[in-house]
Amino acid sequence: MSLSFKNRIAFHYMIATAVIMAIAFVSIFFVVQRTVIRNLDNDLSYEAKKHTGEITITGDSILFKNKAEWEEREHREIHVNPVFIQLIDNKGRLMDKSPNLKEQYLPFKDTKLGGHFDAMLSSKAIRQVQLPIEQNGKVVGYILSAMSSESALSIIQKLRNTLILSYLVILFGLYFISRSLAGRSIKPVKNVTDTITRITTHNLKERVELPQNKDEIHELSTGFNALLERIEDAIEREKQFTSDASHELRTPLATLRGTLEILIRKPRTQQEYEEKVRYSLLEIERMTRILEQLLMLARLDGGLIKENKMVPLTQLIHESLSRFDGEISAKGLIIDLSLEGHENFTVPQFYTNLIFDNLLSNAIKYSKEGSPITIGIQKLGDQMVCRIEDEGIGIEEQDIQHVYGNFYRSDALNHKHISGIGLGLSIAKKSADAIHAKLEIESVLHKGTTVSIVF
Repeated sequence: MSLSFKNRIAFHYMIATAVIMAIAFVSIFFVVQRTVIRNLDNDLSYEAKKHTGEITITGDSILFKNKAEWEEREHREIHVNPVFIQLIDNKGRLMDKSPNLKEQYLPFKDTKLGGHFDAMLSSKAIRQVQLPIEQNGKVVGYILSAMSSESALSIIQKLRNTLILSYLVILFGLYFISRSLAGRSIKPVKNVTDTITRITTHNLKERVELPQNKDEIHELSTGFNALLERIEDAIEREKQFTSDASHELRTPLATLRGTLEILIRKPRTQQEYEEKVRYSLLEIERMTRILEQLLMLARLDGGLIKENKMVPLTQLIHESLSRFDGEISAKGLIIDLSLEGHENFTVPQFYTNLIFDNLLSNAIKYSKEGSPITIGIQKLGDQMVCRIEDEGIGIEEQDIQHVYGNFYRSDALNHKHISGIGLGLSIAKKSADAIHAKLEIESVLHKGTTVSIVF
């Protein structure tokens, strides 16, 4: 069955309500039926016991006392719901009966002694009870009491018809009411659907309007907006990567092409070929570094790196220093370490390696020859701080807030002799964010820079 979401809600609600109503209506019907029949049975038992006191037993005969007065009362009074009384002996023979029975007889069922049952009298429904008559502890006969049950059955039948009709009318009305309410309830969902339909890669800025009530629809809208944020961020990262890669690779590719075109214009000496090939290899190496760092940034932005290994910070520092041993020796730099007492402090290996390698690389590149680089660890409250301090060229104060941007290099025109593409601090910052660490930079132009990693 193909139904709209609104109709399915209404249908399921109607089914659930129909079951509950059916249970309630059936319960009402049987409670009323039992109450009506029980009241009728109570009246019958009362009448049978009352008339038992008006019986006289003579020999084998069981008769009513003052039968003449009873007959006279029957002629004088009008009985809306008359009670029929009949006496029989223990062999089932008729002994006596109330005048209102006239020529009719009440049926006798020896299997229903002391119980109530339905019977027929002159083609009309009656309710009957039959009780034993005892003399000296011995059953000598039975008294049968009955009255019409047509009125009670009529009430029960009318109640049944009323409940069935009400059930159908209520269900019919309930379907349209629930359908209307379902339509109003899913209106926020329709708004979400309309917004999703409108959103494309060209208008990712649009968001789903949040409903006033903080219910499941609010959670759905909030979750969808968060999803849009992530999609937009992913697309922006892709655009940024494409833009950065094309921008940064354009220059080395143009240089490489120009170099090769010069080589093929005319024959060259062996030395010239070797010189141009070496130059081309340097450009290729530069492009490789750019791509590696761009890919690293993309992986950091996308959260694709899962860190699970913890190692001592002091161990990472020594490993990083060993990797830059050649550059340190070439510039005659002095490394001053202050790591004692913190050998047990552990950090995420992958991200901390990225942070420290990039910060140490910058400290080496921008330090003056023969100057010191101080590396120390200090505990401040519940934080551990690692500082890398150099006495290099420093950073202008207005540039400090921009140094984490991709490809940004402070005063790059005056430092053309220092290699770099401006991605190191960006990678370090994103790595620090990934492990909830902070980078703090203090610098004085021409005097040096101190970078603190706050774990």
